[in-house]
Amino acid sequence: MKSMRKLNKVGMILSMVIGMIIAACMSPAAGPEVVESDEAAAPAMQETQSTLSIVQERGKLVCIGNSQLPGFGFLDSEGNFTGFDVDYCRAIAAAIFGDANALEVRPATARERFTILSSGEGDVIIRNTTWTMSRDTDLGMNFGPTTFYDGQGLMVRKELGVSTLDDLQGASVCVITGTTTELNLADQFAAAGVDYEAVVFEDFDQSFTAYEEGRCDAVTTDKSSLVSRQTTLSVPADHVILGVTLSKEPLGPAVRHGDDQWFDLVNWVVYATMLAEEHGIDSTNVDSFMGSDDPNIRKLLGLEGDFCAKVGISNAGCFVDVITEVGNYAEIYNRNLGPDTVFDLPRGLNSLYTDGGILYAPPIR
Repeated sequence: MKSMRKLNKVGMILSMVIGMIIAACMSPAAGPEVVESDEAAAPAMQETQSTLSIVQERGKLVCIGNSQLPGFGFLDSEGNFTGFDVDYCRAIAAAIFGDANALEVRPATARERFTILSSGEGDVIIRNTTWTMSRDTDLGMNFGPTTFYDGQGLMVRKELGVSTLDDLQGASVCVITGTTTELNLADQFAAAGVDYEAVVFEDFDQSFTAYEEGRCDAVTTDKSSLVSRQTTLSVPADHVILGVTLSKEPLGPAVRHGDDQWFDLVNWVVYATMLAEEHGIDSTNVDSFMGSDDPNIRKLLGLEGDFCAKVGISNAGCFVDVITEVGNYAEIYNRNLGPDTVFDLPRGLNSLYTDGGILYAPPIR
């Protein structure tokens, strides 16, 4: 019995010693090397700075866009960026600074646009970019409201007599790499049992130049883009856009995951252009609505409530600046794509829900 008591005492002492060793190893004081210097902490501190504060300190918005797609994002004859997507970049700048020109458009290819955004070299992508699940999750993007509902199509020369996918058996198709277009092409042709050869390019200019030179039988991208680029071909009437639609392509702005305030700001700038059209408010008559008794209009125009402050903007009339500087949705659409342009694209799904389309903005309240 005595020997057992001795063994128990030895066991207790060993347990205490082991416990002290473990506690010492777990103590923060045991490892001075875990203390980070200010220099090491700087990147983490920068990562926590809001996108809005970075934009405000910089004094301009950096919008990742396109320079090769007439009607959506391109350089005009004077070297200025213009187009439907560019106008939404301008709208965000107008909301933040009261100046739609407080903006830098950073042109990017389809392949590099997400990398530029993720690296912080741009604040938002507004570049005929399709919202998909993998981009939402794998790429760490947050997509704002769809500004243009589109679908992928195909353009061919009339002389080929092509009208269906089956007619393209064994054809070569020009397509831009790094896009949903490339994936949809493979999926839809495989589903139809049609063999084809993909001729892949980095950007619109290369793809459509190759098509016009006869290096491929057809070219594919969003239908709106086909309409846009058809106008740039030497003889537009020699080409036809097929009736087949290969996919759904909801296009709109995208921002990085992790900054909800910036995401909210981008969303509500877009919604403000839709709400303005819904209420009949545009850049020419916005002042006449400043005495409105309609609570929905008063909230949109900053006359009631403090809704711009909810997205970090001190100016209560931030949406007034958007409407005054850029316009409502209809003005943006018609200016770039409407009946007075060479594209003359019917609005279709891009009409307000009250006009048979699916544009529907939630209320400001």
